[in-house]
Amino acid sequence: MTCTLHVAWDDRLAGYDFGPSHPMAPLRLKLTMELAQALGLAHLDGVTVEVPAAATSAELEMFHDPGYIGMVRLAGHQAMQGDGGLSGGLTTRALLMHGLGTEDDPLFPGMHEAAAMVTGATLAAARAVWTSAAQHGASVAGGLHHAMAGNASGFCVYNDLAVSIAWLLSQGAERIAYVDVDAHHGDGVQVAFWDDPRVLTISVHESPDTLFPGTGRPGETGGAHASGTAVNVALPAGTGDAGWLRAFHAVVPPIVRSFGPQLLVSQHGCDSHRDDPLTNLDLSIDGQRAAHAAIHALAHEASGGRWLFTGGGGYEHVHVVPRTWTHLLFEAAGVPLDPGTATPQTWRNLVAYTTSQIAPEWMTEGAPGTFVDYESGHNPADPVDRAIMATRKAVFPHYGLMP
Repeated sequence: MTCTLHVAWDDRLAGYDFGPSHPMAPLRLKLTMELAQALGLAHLDGVTVEVPAAATSAELEMFHDPGYIGMVRLAGHQAMQGDGGLSGGLTTRALLMHGLGTEDDPLFPGMHEAAAMVTGATLAAARAVWTSAAQHGASVAGGLHHAMAGNASGFCVYNDLAVSIAWLLSQGAERIAYVDVDAHHGDGVQVAFWDDPRVLTISVHESPDTLFPGTGRPGETGGAHASGTAVNVALPAGTGDAGWLRAFHAVVPPIVRSFGPQLLVSQHGCDSHRDDPLTNLDLSIDGQRAAHAAIHALAHEASGGRWLFTGGGGYEHVHVVPRTWTHLLFEAAGVPLDPGTATPQTWRNLVAYTTSQIAPEWMTEGAPGTFVDYESGHNPADPVDRAIMATRKAVFPHYGLMP
């Protein structure tokens, strides 16, 4: 299909850096954009790659508490002076009350500026879609879905998704669907719009029994004024391509179609991969590629092609993140890469130089990326089917759908 794509990117986005030992290394972003560019993304018809501006305080305050923003700003300045919050200025207790200075969210110099830049990138992509400058908007550095209004959480300082959805609502959007396929539950976005009937949040994630943040059960369905607008598919550890895709298709498209959004927002954390060091799902790059294609098709079917998407989690920096997000970008450009495409030698050389690792040679892992449709029959004894059944029973009646 013919598509136009706005990619918000600048090398400064790699400044969101918690340090050399932290799982969320900016290397994953650099290698993604280098791979996409080496394969010719910027030269495709309809694709623009533009430098975004950092989010302003007023924009951040569309979701975040002003006091928290001030705390982040001061914490970053304090880290720049080499204090780290342990003496003078901000106290350790004050920082921890806001989720700052933890193992997940350690302080780093310029923390506010870097996090505001990530949020600004997602806002720029959202603006491009809302103003019809492009059908699709991409912010691969975004997807920081755990941050709450007044505290950092799970590697996320500012919640670029919540800010951008709030901005879209302020511009007149009346119905927005958010789909999160990160291995971790999209808790921050769910909390942000828990009682807002204008926003549907759907998260397909690993069960909270085995993974942070411990939320995202089927019974979490939205507030009193928005019952049924929070949808959670909690899949058992070890779920692979076939089970994950079966669950996605059994829940996500029917509800999104019924909700009828003006715009689709999606978060594409790729930590659902079998090689991710922090999670327990078992997807391949080919299964993730199939999910990207399904969400793209759903955007054209349900929201007139208006689609904003971000990156998210993903902690295998060389073999997984660059390939799956490059597939995502080319899918959104309307020119999906053949799975058998070879990775460019120039990119492999870059990987060897920067990481001393051997780069993958192909854009596929040879998996079929297929599934059996749930509607053809289900097995109550199968743990994936039980997860599907629990979600459908909890939310399908709100949309007049049969569980």
